[in-house]
Amino acid sequence: MNLFFYLLIYMEDSYRTLEKPAEGIFRDRNSRFLAFGFPVSNTTEINDILVGIKKKFHDARHHCYAYRLGFKKENLRMNDDGEPSGTAGKPIYGQLLAHDLTDTLVVVVRYFGGTLLGTSGLINAYRSATSEMISNATIVSRFVEERFRLVFPYENLNAVMKILKEENLVPGEPVYDSQCALTITVRKGLSEKVTGRLKVINGMNAETLQMSD
Repeated sequence: MNLFFYLLIYMEDSYRTLEKPAEGIFRDRNSRFLAFGFPVSNTTEINDILVGIKKKFHDARHHCYAYRLGFKKENLRMNDDGEPSGTAGKPIYGQLLAHDLTDTLVVVVRYFGGTLLGTSGLINAYRSATSEMISNATIVSRFVEERFRLVFPYENLNAVMKILKEENLVPGEPVYDSQCALTITVRKGLSEKVTGRLKVINGMNAETLQMSD
């Protein structure tokens, strides 16, 4: 595989997110902005985190957040939680864009210090707190994967296992009935190549499964 083709695959099925939760803090005129970043995969998980943050920091003035979900980054939301419109959620989200992060939630908790910061001051504070959190975080690349169920005659098991070994794939435990069946999980950018090799095996049926199956 040449370098250009590898880079093309990398771009089409990879995304960036946080490896684990991270924190950051920014202070301005006695106001404290505590930023918390989380790797997330769905809105239920996000809602649970928000409930926990608001409970833990119940005495804070604001709990502002932004998130982006999905490989295509199409699911997003920003929330100012009582701050002037566009001064909190938008600059938080802007940092997700700047660092090309998805499947990521950022919550910034504000403790009011008694001095109004103004529109520009608030935008800078929420942006800076988020930036500090990201600088403290470990950013990782994840890959979109596809899952397949392979059904084929038992006598072709060795041929199937040979291809899977060559492609560095670890199959699920085979199920033996009238035929042999097993599942494999393949990086999306390589799935066409792998299934193409498998389908030339006599009697092979490769069925795409939902990743939650």
